Amino acid sequence: MPTITRKVIVDHAAESMYALVDGVEAYPEFLPWCARVQVFGRTPAETHARIDIDFHGLKSHVATRNRNEPPEWIHLALDDGPFERLAGHWHFRPLGAEGCAIEFSIDYAFTSRALEAVMGPVFGQIMETIVERFIERAQALRRAGAPQPVPAGG
Repeated sequence: MPTITRKVIVDHAAESMYALVDGVEAYPEFLPWCARVQVFGRTPAETHARIDIDFHGLKSHVATRNRNEPPEWIHLALDDGPFERLAGHWHFRPLGAEGCAIEFSIDYAFTSRALEAVMGPVFGQIMETIVERFIERAQALRRAGAPQPVPAGG
């Protein structure tokens, strides 16, 4: 039953980091293991989506129903996937106009030991590096002069 927690301070506004994480539709553009995304429903308060994972040929998926509290919280809840349990959150705490503290925490368990043996290392690697991937995306968008993402519904 791994729990992964990451805390970082970045020089990106909380609103833009929140929008990057909530913008699940763009994940295949910058998350190398994300093969496809299907959004089942979206409101400012909830994002219900499935992410198809393809990590060096090992394929799986996870669907979550995330409860959103823009622009500070995204609460992750399992809807479907190879997990007995998956729950967590993203917290974006503003630090002035141009910075924020990010906390990502996730707790999960696979449905069987066999699945844990096969998928555990892959999912663990993905979760260990996910915060860094979003920071890299924010930096790449800034370098490209791209408009900063805005939260859905905002």
